[in-house]
Amino acid sequence: MSQLVAELVARRGFDLEGVAIVAAGNGELAPVRVKVTVDSDGPANLDAIAAISREMSELLDAAGDFGDSAYLLEVTTPGVERPLTTERHWRRAQGRKVRVKLADGVERIEGKARFDARVGRLADETATGGATIALVIGGKTKPHRVHVPVADIAEAVVQVEFNAPGAAELELAGGIAPGRPVPGEEPADLAAPGQHLDTPTEGVAE
Repeated sequence: MSQLVAELVARRGFDLEGVAIVAAGNGELAPVRVKVTVDSDGPANLDAIAAISREMSELLDAAGDFGDSAYLLEVTTPGVERPLTTERHWRRAQGRKVRVKLADGVERIEGKARFDARVGRLADETATGGATIALVIGGKTKPHRVHVPVADIAEAVVQVEFNAPGAAELELAGGIAPGRPVPGEEPADLAAPGQHLDTPTEGVAE
């Protein structure tokens, strides 16, 4: 099923970030929830997400993986508090605040293995074969930029922000990734990251 879903998502110009299947209730007859997370370089588009949901529902019905059982399809974009695990995640998170944990044994940043930073530009390092990420640390008061190999970062999670970032730190970060909302000003609609479209499907598979 995952391969079929991935192919459909790719045709629509999105990246498949995950597929999760969980029970949507108690009891043997309870439907299952199929949660599909997608993302792209541009802003989330309600019409595109709706089209993916409709086509994916038809695809799952035709595949018959759930037989006559009811299921609830949820197509969603990543939430704000998402982990950054690939280079494309870092690129799309430019301008966002993240909580970083460095890998064991690597050089600390100003003596710290854990710290908050604002994501800057991702750069390929052809000499070393890896990528480095610019991180702005020091907050609004003393922002300054450091460069860290992505391979040296064990964990990074985007943080919820209720206020817009400082102008100086945002400038050092190189601005917000194209098509992404300003931190602290995310729109509260279906086109925003973390929103979803539910498509209930009951017993339509042959």
